[in-house]
Amino acid sequence: MTLLDWTVAPFADYAFMRRALAGTSAAALGAAPLGVFLVLRRMSLMGDAMSHAILPGVAAGFLLSGLSLWAMLLGGLVTGLLVAVLAGVVARLTPLREDASFAAFYLISLGLGVLLVSMRGSNMDLLHVLFGTVLGLDDASLLLVTSVASVTLMAMALLYRLLVAECLDAGFLRACGGRGTLAHMAFLVLVVVNLVAGFQVMGTLMVVGMMMLPAAAARFWQPTVAGQIVLSAIFGIVSGLSGLLFSYHYNLPASPAIILAAGLAYLVSVACGPQGGLLHGLMAHGRTRFR
Repeated sequence: MTLLDWTVAPFADYAFMRRALAGTSAAALGAAPLGVFLVLRRMSLMGDAMSHAILPGVAAGFLLSGLSLWAMLLGGLVTGLLVAVLAGVVARLTPLREDASFAAFYLISLGLGVLLVSMRGSNMDLLHVLFGTVLGLDDASLLLVTSVASVTLMAMALLYRLLVAECLDAGFLRACGGRGTLAHMAFLVLVVVNLVAGFQVMGTLMVVGMMMLPAAAARFWQPTVAGQIVLSAIFGIVSGLSGLLFSYHYNLPASPAIILAAGLAYLVSVACGPQGGLLHGLMAHGRTRFR
């Protein structure tokens, strides 16, 4: 088998592979740049918490309407935003920090969501919600994830300066009369919407990997926020392509294969990245020692 057959033939021969690549690429374009700001804000675990927070709403939509895309989308959006608001209220009115309140709500949401799906659905339905159906995307799912990615990129272009300023010094932005609260709320909405749209592709448990791993990997290669945004999207698309190819040729589950490809990119970046990577740090230490 030639390299061309290994890389191109699956997408040339099968429409479901082309749809899967389009869906993962759109998810990467929307989610990975948001992950860059989560990393910069030291809120990486919030993405994981929010991906679990949408599960009860998705499960409620499933209970009411079966595998209806729009019912599960609406339910996930409502519960995701509700958890974000409740976690923020608890953090501001009690001594509990925001990361701890997010962790508490996401654990409650995860248990409730799995319970709701299990009440009516089969094990296959539960696997569909948790791990997605990237190889079975229909027109509605593909249109949804591409539309969300487009809106996300346009919103980030409009809010870019506010988001960067809030990452650097949120207190200074508020003191100067900046619209930091508005930018923060818009950012949370974008995170929730991308997680809800992406669950059809990667599932509620895996979609956060597409948001966080490419962003964390890009941090080791680019010093600027703009550079990290572009590189994170590239890492996400390449991870989706690589994961789908390995899934096809070696009969592996698609979503875990994509996340493992993104994880490999992250591990290579940690080891070899010029912006704080381990190898770069050892070389710099060695040069300093022998001067």
